Amino acid sequence: MAQSSVRWGILSTGRIAGVFAEALHSLDDAQLVAVGSRSADAAAAFGDRFNVPRRYASYEELAADPDVDIIYIATPHALHAENCLLCLHHGKAVLCEKPFTINARQAADVIAIARERGLFLMEAMWTRFLPAIVRLRELLAAGAIGEVRMIASDFGFRTDVNPRSRLFDPALGGGSLLDVGVYTVSLASMVFGGEPERIATMAHLGATGVDEEAAMILGYDGGRMAVLWSAIRTETPHEATIMGTEGMIRVHPQWWRAKTITLSCGGRADEVIDLPYQGNGYQFEAIEAMRCLRAGLNESSVMPLDETLGIMRTLDAIRAQWGLTYPIE
Repeated sequence: MAQSSVRWGILSTGRIAGVFAEALHSLDDAQLVAVGSRSADAAAAFGDRFNVPRRYASYEELAADPDVDIIYIATPHALHAENCLLCLHHGKAVLCEKPFTINARQAADVIAIARERGLFLMEAMWTRFLPAIVRLRELLAAGAIGEVRMIASDFGFRTDVNPRSRLFDPALGGGSLLDVGVYTVSLASMVFGGEPERIATMAHLGATGVDEEAAMILGYDGGRMAVLWSAIRTETPHEATIMGTEGMIRVHPQWWRAKTITLSCGGRADEVIDLPYQGNGYQFEAIEAMRCLRAGLNESSVMPLDETLGIMRTLDAIRAQWGLTYPIE
């Protein structure tokens, strides 16, 4: 693809779709040309708000638009697989919100179709593309803290119980693990590489049957481990610490949208590295997707599909220990 503007469509008109639309508007080489909703009114309202010229009252019409290069999928978790398949079957590149799907079986099906058709596909784990997390990977690769042995990471917030909310509805893949726990599992995957060999976990399943709080210990080869927790009924510190044999790196505040990392090594003053960015941060995953499209790549080396599938397998294994399944399964 030439270095012209990439033409984006957004599938869904919810909160996260709006966040991504704002991010696209901050990029000179991106055009938000179309939005698809299940209602004409919602599509029109979103189009008015974000100056989107084409407003479709169905996802099928958006997927069929020949002037859309790539579609960002922002629907609830339980719809990701079918929405991805719809877009891929219409020959569209896809950037799909996390969690990529409900389970690994769905993820494998979607990935297989993308590879069969030679289409770009990526999980929209936006945190991975932030400047602070890019610098974290660089420091780890350079051996700044020696061999990484442990990770501690959390993501939790308190919200009121609402059985009709996607957060509490099993039919929509509700619960803390798929909504915010996926961030912590993805971080462990990024740092340690591969999937854990052992998993120990505990969760509180609330009145609607989904995990309201959860704690996980992921064990990797050589005794390395990640201690993680997530919640939708409890506010947590939102911190990430990567600990090695020669020091540690803290990513803060609110590590999942961090602008600062602190490198601590024994006997030396802490090095605080500020990595501010403009906008809401979602532009970086869009930049990566467009880079891949222009380079003719069908997946990103920063968020490869095999790793996305491994993360889904880990999430499946965690839920299996709780006996938590969703109606769609």
